[in-house]
Amino acid sequence: MLPLQEGDNIIGRRCAGTVIDIPIETGDMSMDRRHCIINVKRNKQGEIIYILRDAPSLTGTFLKNELLRDKDRIRIYDGDVVTIGATTFMICTM
Repeated sequence: MLPLQEGDNIIGRRCAGTVIDIPIETGDMSMDRRHCIINVKRNKQGEIIYILRDAPSLTGTFLKNELLRDKDRIRIYDGDVVTIGATTFMICTM
């Protein structure tokens, strides 16, 4: 479970000396230390929305097996599958 806060949440491989919001303990060297960002905000109706973008990373960020382009800012939903490096996780918006 990766707890997200309102605003930008930088996700990547845990490494001493690298400050990120969501450090993932992994041996996956294809995951960058700063790999992707999930922005959490409320829309005008008060609904929480999640926006995914690449950090940028060397190997890219994939949403449902589709590579995000550099300028992509994609809304993600409960159950969406994200892959960074060789690591895949599912979005759970409980």
